[in-house]
Amino acid sequence: MKPVRLMYAASGHDADMLYATRFYADDPFLWWEVRGRRHLALSPLEIDRARPVAQGRLHGLAELLPKGRKSSTTALIAGVAHTCRTRSFLVPEQFPAGLLEQLRAEKLRVKVSREPFFPERMRKTKEEVAALTAALRVAETGLRRGMDVLRASRANRRGGLVWQKAPLTSERLRAEMDSAVLHAGGSPANTIVAGGEQGCDPHERGHGPLRANEAIVLDIFPRHARNFYYGDLTRTVVKGRASEALRAQYATVQQGKRWVMSKMRAGADGLALQKELIERFKRAGFPTEQRDGRWVGMFHGVGHGLGLDLHETPRFAAGKLFAGLSITVEPGLYYPGVGGVRIEDVVIVGKSGVKNLTMFEEQLEIR
Repeated sequence: MKPVRLMYAASGHDADMLYATRFYADDPFLWWEVRGRRHLALSPLEIDRARPVAQGRLHGLAELLPKGRKSSTTALIAGVAHTCRTRSFLVPEQFPAGLLEQLRAEKLRVKVSREPFFPERMRKTKEEVAALTAALRVAETGLRRGMDVLRASRANRRGGLVWQKAPLTSERLRAEMDSAVLHAGGSPANTIVAGGEQGCDPHERGHGPLRANEAIVLDIFPRHARNFYYGDLTRTVVKGRASEALRAQYATVQQGKRWVMSKMRAGADGLALQKELIERFKRAGFPTEQRDGRWVGMFHGVGHGLGLDLHETPRFAAGKLFAGLSITVEPGLYYPGVGGVRIEDVVIVGKSGVKNLTMFEEQLEIR
């Protein structure tokens, strides 16, 4: 008999558990699969809420607990072992290490899978593409609010942006974008509003006053509050006039994104495309290198998988692309003294090309 597949996690924080059960919970619970049938063990607090939506047979904790044992996760899994008449389990790599040791102390044979627990997650179904599209529309709503606030802002004599009679900061603009996401049915998290030199660090969230005539990187990646898929979207804008250097940098990133997308299809080599893009940037006058101990140019990957996780397997450069893959395309160039530029869309890879799920326009200057 094959090992029983087993997970113990909170589906609100573990995409594999959410994928397997379609039931969202912030507290961990048990899931197992034996002979193709899936099971969930849930507390009285959760079991009734799970009945309409959870995929799999539901069990109360009491029916699994061996006689004479106090309730614990280890005891419940021992009950599963008894019910399934097995001593062998296969668990995902994110399985809790402490629980793994406890189960082995119970003389249970627990093997950690070296392969993705649900490899089918990488190929999105039509229903999943619809969920991703809905999440992107939520992200676009948040970004639209950011653009509207920037349009309504004005520069003071020192070049700082002012909105509603107060300095417009990264924090204020992020709050407006996140609020729009909430109203649109999403859950925002760590939205990036990085102006000027801050935009040269791709993961800098941004802080302090925003200024006119400087690049502002807006990267928003909310989770849909009902289907739990992520949207991911980045645009770079300038309130006012961009410098000639920044315009050239922006045009190069824009052209690079379009080139990559034109080459993407099932069977294309992601690593080769990424290397060629960096080389194209270099030939255009935008090399990737270290200057004064700091990386400049394009020093991150072209993109990452997207779904129930914000960063899903595979990365763009992990190997051959395949049909059904949902992936971001987000080239960027970063040069202190000029600014950071990143433009990001989400596409679905097909046999002969890609379908771009993103509808938001690309516009550098906002007047």
